Amino acid sequence: MLKEQVAHVADEVLNPFAIAQAQLDEAAEILQLDPEMHVFLREPMREFHFTIPVRMDDGRTQVYRGYRVQYNDARGPAKGGIRFHPDETIDTIRALAAWMTWKTAVVDIPLGGAKGGVICDPRFLSATELERLSRGYMRQIARYVGITKDVPAPDVYTNPQIMAWMMDEYQVLTGHQEPGVITGKPLEIGGAAGREDATARGGIYTVREAAKVLDIDLVGQRAAIQGYGNAGQFAHLLATELLGLKVVAVSDSRGGIYNAAGLDVTAVRNHKAETGSVINFREADNISNEELLELPVMVLFPSALENVITQRNADNIHATIVAELANGPTTPAADEVLYDKGIYVLPDFLCNAGGVTVSYFEMVQNAYQYYWDEAMTQQRLDQKMTAAFHAVHNMAQIKHVNNRVAAYLVAVNRVAQATRLRGWV
Repeated sequence: MLKEQVAHVADEVLNPFAIAQAQLDEAAEILQLDPEMHVFLREPMREFHFTIPVRMDDGRTQVYRGYRVQYNDARGPAKGGIRFHPDETIDTIRALAAWMTWKTAVVDIPLGGAKGGVICDPRFLSATELERLSRGYMRQIARYVGITKDVPAPDVYTNPQIMAWMMDEYQVLTGHQEPGVITGKPLEIGGAAGREDATARGGIYTVREAAKVLDIDLVGQRAAIQGYGNAGQFAHLLATELLGLKVVAVSDSRGGIYNAAGLDVTAVRNHKAETGSVINFREADNISNEELLELPVMVLFPSALENVITQRNADNIHATIVAELANGPTTPAADEVLYDKGIYVLPDFLCNAGGVTVSYFEMVQNAYQYYWDEAMTQQRLDQKMTAAFHAVHNMAQIKHVNNRVAAYLVAVNRVAQATRLRGWV
């Protein structure tokens, strides 16, 4: 029955929250969770829907729809980013909040899971309009967030400057300094050294550990990166510097580029900064996102949005390791195909957990007003990501399941234990 449901999700619906629930269902069955616990963990604990009126530069008022979902806080304050995206949906926010719950649990930090978003296209907003929208969002959620309640962070199309505006608005509303209410802030106002590349760096550490257990020498091997935003660009840099990989293809929303001899990270980044896209890079051939995903590489980094590897194209994936820096890039039906093909998948809420881990470090530093240098952040991130990788890998070996199911088994068990100890269920 579950396989039929998953196939339906993969082939027809592709609803992120339905996928998140199907993944939980499989873990609950293996863990033999009590039915009451299973039902409780399937749904968000709290949701907030609101409208944000914004005075535009031309004098008119534009009304935006926003969301904040606090999925589960049994293990600690909720934690999760805020997206500004024109195609945002409440089901995407629910799914991402669920994945944040499992993500904080799998890396064993004392936080729960949340997510927020606004339906907008920030690319068409002026800096002053973007500031008004950011402050308006915080005005709507201020009573529900705080270092002991829920701590937002940047996500798609949001950045440290937006976090700075939101933190400042919170302090205007409450009348006191609380820098830990937001993470991903600029260093000058309480940000953490090492946060900028943390998502990619954490993923690179898991690739390194995967290569060890698979007995693979990564030096000189080919890699491809689908999605060339913050995580994708840092993955390009760190895959080269730390692992010795040769990145032969990268892509963004407009298309991709390929050069069998490898792509220079500085040149590609400069080209994207100048033109707005990686396409038409003079030292590479243009390819599609679909072609990039199907290249024969050692490591594939899906680093964009959800549902790019589905049942439709999973059999055409030829990577040895798929390292999911994006949230939800692989559907459950595709997972089964990749597992049967022997492809080693580093699931999203393990692979990209470096960001929330360093956000947690930022909260800790804000709380006691003492800040670490970048080397200490990286050392402690390495320890957390390495321990999380081996917890998941060992669970997969013991239970004879794929890595995503194993990550769910580790995370869901930890959240269920906390829920049970609190006496909620």
